[in-house]
Amino acid sequence: MFHRKFIKTITTLLSVMLVLTLAACGGSSGNSSSSDTPKPSEPASATTTPAASEAPKTEEPIELTFWTLGTNGYDELAKEYKKVKPNITIKIQNTSDQTAHHNNMLTALSAGKGAPDIFMLEIAFLERFMEAKDSFVNLNDLGAKDLKGNYLDWKWSQASSDNGNYQFGLPTDVGPTVAYYRTDLLAQAGMPTDPEGFYKTIDTWDKFDAVAKEFKAKTGKVFVDMPDLLYNSIRDQANEIYYDKDDNFIGDTNPQVKKAWDYTVKAIQEGWVGNNSLWTPEWGQATNNGDFAVLLGPAWMSGVIKGNAKDASGKWMITQMPEGPGNWGGSFISLPKEGKHPKEAFEFISWLLNKDQQLTSFKTNGLMPSIPALYDDPAFTGYIDDYYNKQAVAVEFGKAAKNVKQIHYGKLHDGTDSIFKDGLRNVLSKKSDPNKEWDDVIKKVKELNKRS
Repeated sequence: MFHRKFIKTITTLLSVMLVLTLAACGGSSGNSSSSDTPKPSEPASATTTPAASEAPKTEEPIELTFWTLGTNGYDELAKEYKKVKPNITIKIQNTSDQTAHHNNMLTALSAGKGAPDIFMLEIAFLERFMEAKDSFVNLNDLGAKDLKGNYLDWKWSQASSDNGNYQFGLPTDVGPTVAYYRTDLLAQAGMPTDPEGFYKTIDTWDKFDAVAKEFKAKTGKVFVDMPDLLYNSIRDQANEIYYDKDDNFIGDTNPQVKKAWDYTVKAIQEGWVGNNSLWTPEWGQATNNGDFAVLLGPAWMSGVIKGNAKDASGKWMITQMPEGPGNWGGSFISLPKEGKHPKEAFEFISWLLNKDQQLTSFKTNGLMPSIPALYDDPAFTGYIDDYYNKQAVAVEFGKAAKNVKQIHYGKLHDGTDSIFKDGLRNVLSKKSDPNKEWDDVIKKVKELNKRS
């Protein structure tokens, strides 16, 4: 039975759930971006869950329901776990619709029934669900503190209470951002095509702008695919974006947000930004056809590119972002209190997110590991991706992940971000005045905050 205060919280959360793009990380296609790594020689807690290593023959059958998000390969790993714990069956319900996925959980929590044993939650929704943390198991009570040292500090902290006593979920993947680029198009423009050489030409945003204009002049093509990803790349290079830690709106005064806006507007006006939209067939076709040279996105985007640009195998490569990476996506796996088998569920997710299984998830579905010990492991760094011109892509992803700053989002981040993106799209498509659009954006965001 839920208290009125909790019901009010859930109702509030439901009212502010806004449509997100299919990003993610943690649940995005073949990297969501993630979104959000396994390996043998690691502390026992990172590699093997003791309780999962041997299954007593007489254990009774247990079925655990698991709601997952996006393309992650967890269905195959669940089959592997059956070999480790024959009495445990993992029943997976998967969706690619982030909004529906999280709304369904909020509805179940509000009703007090219908929640799964295990729930995968995308980072953009985490702060909303932390308000309902009394409906989720504190994983520290099941031994999560012993696993903390295996994961990236900034990633682990995202799902922790301020004092660290409560842990909402275990980290899946992360989404450090990198620059994907077409070697064939850069060669046409007479530019370096190797990752180190190209990075040296674009390692600041001023240099990036100069190269973009030169590329457009020489090839007649746009340099980047869309304003959204360009804006994101600069926006995410700070610890705060639209809201401070007290959830006060600061997007109108945050210099990083204004820098991202002004730079994107300048790029639009200079004509080197494509008029594409995420997840559309047109964007996928442009990626395949070579209609642009650079795509700025998270590690999990590698799988999206492969899916969109099947004819471009061997033409794409990866290098670092100008002035440092951000992070887009990545997920956590949590345990609703409604579940009847929390111990067994925790044993499973500890196994699923250990070093060996995260390495498998990276190789099969592109989920960037949240376990930094892998970043220097030969099993990870030595992974060669034929699609990306036989590049050791894990090396670039690892470099980026090590330099990510922890970002505070705020409960209204996604709705706020959509308003900013709409303003930039008006500048691109409608040729509207950027200063007027900025003022309109700020006004709309403040109205959103009043309503919420």
